Amino acid sequence: MKKLHKNKESLVDSLDKCWDQMPVKKQHSFILYFFAGYLLLTAGVLLQVCCATSNSDHHIPVEHIKNPVFEKKESPAYLQDTLPLILKNKIYERK
Repeated sequence: MKKLHKNKESLVDSLDKCWDQMPVKKQHSFILYFFAGYLLLTAGVLLQVCCATSNSDHHIPVEHIKNPVFEKKESPAYLQDTLPLILKNKIYERK
């Protein structure tokens, strides 16, 4: 891990030295190119979002809310636990 960190630091230092040795005009042009690329990427994303939202239908379906209690089926855990049911049946059979 330390070796990886040293390699990363040396790479960053070499890139920093190259950037400092570059003429100011070239640095300025690099920054402008990166900014122009960022603007193009942003414009593309905004255009894609606008196209996606303009093609969607503006109709929201209104439906009744279904009660999940009524739709709930008996759980398998209830069916597996039949001992209290058997005991209750035996109590009622004795009478």
